[in-house]
Amino acid sequence: MKTIFESTATNTGGRSGHVKSEDGFLDFDISMPNSKGKTNPKTTNPEELFAAAYSTCFAGALQVVAKNHDVKDLGDFSVTATIAFNTEEEGAFLEATLDAYLPTVDKDTGERLINAAHEICPYSKATRDNITVHLNLLLDE
Repeated sequence: MKTIFESTATNTGGRSGHVKSEDGFLDFDISMPNSKGKTNPKTTNPEELFAAAYSTCFAGALQVVAKNHDVKDLGDFSVTATIAFNTEEEGAFLEATLDAYLPTVDKDTGERLINAAHEICPYSKATRDNITVHLNLLLDE
């Protein structure tokens, strides 16, 4: 295995704390949302950060597989990740929904692309068989 790069961040105080990246670019407070959302709009939470990271990683994977499937232009595509924090008797768990908007491809091509991206995306690999991930293809009407 060859490491391409590493990123480091440190949390102090847990879910009511602070997180800072090693380079200082990320430097903000963390708070646990309630069922109505954020209790402090100037904070974030691990699920919001995970959604940002997963959507970005999956979008990059889509770009790679598009080239491999001879799709020349994905247009103004996007990936929206929704991370749910759920609880049950056994404890808390996460669930992810990825909405991939691919305006330049047909349904069959889009489905092939999102499934192929799910196979190679490092975040998809990390979550595979650990959390439920829903893949949704969004197309122009």
